[in-house]
Amino acid sequence: MNELDFSGKQALVVGGSSGIGNGIAQAFRARGARVAVCGTRAKAGDYSAEEGSHLEGLDYAQLDVSNPQAIDKYAPSFAKLDVLVLAQGAVIYRRGEFEMDGFRKVLEVNLMSLMACATKFHAMLAASKGSLIIVSSTAAYHSTKGNPAYNASKTGAVGLTRTLGEAWAGNGIRVNGIAPGLVDTKMTKATTANPKRLEGALERIPLKRLGTPADMAGAALFLASPLSSYIIGQTLVVDGGLIL
Repeated sequence: MNELDFSGKQALVVGGSSGIGNGIAQAFRARGARVAVCGTRAKAGDYSAEEGSHLEGLDYAQLDVSNPQAIDKYAPSFAKLDVLVLAQGAVIYRRGEFEMDGFRKVLEVNLMSLMACATKFHAMLAASKGSLIIVSSTAAYHSTKGNPAYNASKTGAVGLTRTLGEAWAGNGIRVNGIAPGLVDTKMTKATTANPKRLEGALERIPLKRLGTPADMAGAALFLASPLSSYIIGQTLVVDGGLIL
């Protein structure tokens, strides 16, 4: 028996159009799952491989999770759901998160929408005894001086993972999370595209390399599989040792 075979399973990756979410979506597809993804753009063709988007074989739909009404109205293309991965994320640089408008925007995407999406699919996940995986960040475990909203939201995501893990275990839903370290995506370009910053970052990572979306996907496959059947409410740090 191959515990990492997801044939016949349905997965949905919110924020699956690029970066970490896209890597996770393609990993589930490669192991036999039917995979739906949501992103902010009107259609799949609006994304390019250069941005880290590989949408072939995925069922794409537009969903702006910063808008609670859009989440309410979202009509999935599937009737059952086995794995829900919440990988949406926003960050505002240049001190934009110190303005309340920016702070609220980031909280809406990185925290409020997690609960909105989780509760929207609760009944489907309960019916399939499915798995919910919340992508947070190692930022939840230390300060990020220039990004108070990102930090507060990711810390909140870890708390939400713990609490839903306990609250929904009785429904047969296993809720866990992943806290990526520094992963090479368009969201981390502020660091990775700056040679001096990149050098400093790699210096702090014991494995001496950036993480990849595929590294995060390995953790997601494990957490959605029977291999982790006795794990609930945990957030797995996948960071190459960054926060040790």
